[in-house]
Amino acid sequence: PTPGIPRLPNGNPDLNAPAPRTADGKPDLSGMWRTPTQKYLENLAADGVEVLMHPWAEQLYKQRLANEGRDRPTAACLPHSVTDFDAHFTPKKVLQLPGLVVMLFESYRSYRQIHTDGRPLPPEPREPSWFGYSIGKWEGDTLEVETVGVNEKTWLDDAGHPHSDALRIIERFQRPNFGRMDVQVTIEDAKAYKKPWTARFFWEFVADTELL
Repeated sequence: PTPGIPRLPNGNPDLNAPAPRTADGKPDLSGMWRTPTQKYLENLAADGVEVLMHPWAEQLYKQRLANEGRDRPTAACLPHSVTDFDAHFTPKKVLQLPGLVVMLFESYRSYRQIHTDGRPLPPEPREPSWFGYSIGKWEGDTLEVETVGVNEKTWLDDAGHPHSDALRIIERFQRPNFGRMDVQVTIEDAKAYKKPWTARFFWEFVADTELL
């Protein structure tokens, strides 16, 4: 059993209970979560989002669709990245600490750090990585996260939406109640896309289990 969570008289988790808050009054995003559908992993723009690509990016995307994504990183057991882990249906554990949010991913046993201690983004990340460099700040009850420095080997989703070294990812996390996390992901990449585009989906709380 997951300790300390609200429960109904029958012992089931009360997913409609109010979201927990930290000592400073911010929503506590901690917990085990999963995306209830895999369609955003398959295609981050699955809801008909307009995605306007520059010619090189469109050509690469069509090539990846045509060969059914055989060259995607996970085909070689390489990690997912920020957006496809946001959309991934396997569980993830969020740990919210003073000045830091940590995400642990069951799939590929990866982890991610989001610094919330007020530091700025590095002007030029020197070592691009699978998850880049992330900072977060609170806008009311919403945690807004900016990420830069994502390795160009990564794909935005399994369909193969590409990106360049100019990629900036802006995520917004909001927990309206105990059992739901609303997630918004905006892609800004002037080298690959003619304008920013945004995907919206949600996570559901996973109780009474652990990461494998």
